[in-house]
Amino acid sequence: MADPVTKKQGDPSGRLFVLPSPQELARAAAGRLWGIARDRAAASARAGKGRGTVSIALSGGRAPRLTLEVLSSEPYRGRFPWDLVHFYQVDERWVPPGDPASNRRMLRECLLSRAPVPPDHFHPVDTALSDPGEGARRYEEMLGCAFRGTPGGFPRFDAILLGLGADGHTASLFPGSPALEEKTAWVVEAEGGDPPVPRVTLTLPVLNAASQVIFLVSGKEKAAVLADVLSGRRGELPASRVSPRRGKVTFLADAAAASLPGVKSPAAPGGNGDARKKKGGAF
Repeated sequence: MADPVTKKQGDPSGRLFVLPSPQELARAAAGRLWGIARDRAAASARAGKGRGTVSIALSGGRAPRLTLEVLSSEPYRGRFPWDLVHFYQVDERWVPPGDPASNRRMLRECLLSRAPVPPDHFHPVDTALSDPGEGARRYEEMLGCAFRGTPGGFPRFDAILLGLGADGHTASLFPGSPALEEKTAWVVEAEGGDPPVPRVTLTLPVLNAASQVIFLVSGKEKAAVLADVLSGRRGELPASRVSPRRGKVTFLADAAAASLPGVKSPAAPGGNGDARKKKGGAF
């Protein structure tokens, strides 16, 4: 279970919550996802729509991996509404599904093989297609079917789990990438990383249509960029451009990532990611 989440000063928007370690960060994030799924299902029931469905888009990376390993373990494994939740990919490297660099492989190892996710509730990017452009087109077609009739022109995920690169990238949206300027497509091909590889990614308009966006930030190497994003000093960074108009952005960081002056400061009481104590792990 997650220890109490501490909200730090130095973030004027109040979006940052700092956890002592990567493990505590993962527990808090898992609690948050559990709360979002449970509350969304309850809201659908109150509206007379049955239990409804819940849509969550997942990123790859170290912090998301730890989070999903916690989510697929007790107590969340036995409490999470697996039968209601549909999981999607935020982005994918254009590599075979079994490649060590594949986000799909990571999701299968840490979530799909460990938790009772119905087989048709995971919607991956198909990297067996001819090229990333075709992969992006087909993934957008699938989303169009899943989110048919969505108001506003873009799918509205209940939650999107994002990472933050040391260069300010998020999803597969890298600084200077033409993909950052996409205004109408839901999914595009992109390139980036070190070394650069072709990728498929959700676009900024899709990220900004979400109900909840949760950034997971871990490690001292992320401290400078986290401070830049939270302060607004570098608004051109891809992660700085994630700002849902009708949704909420939360940054969960471990102590190492929040170690720079202006981010780390005396603790103020916050919420709690513990599923036993605080509704939805809200904070």
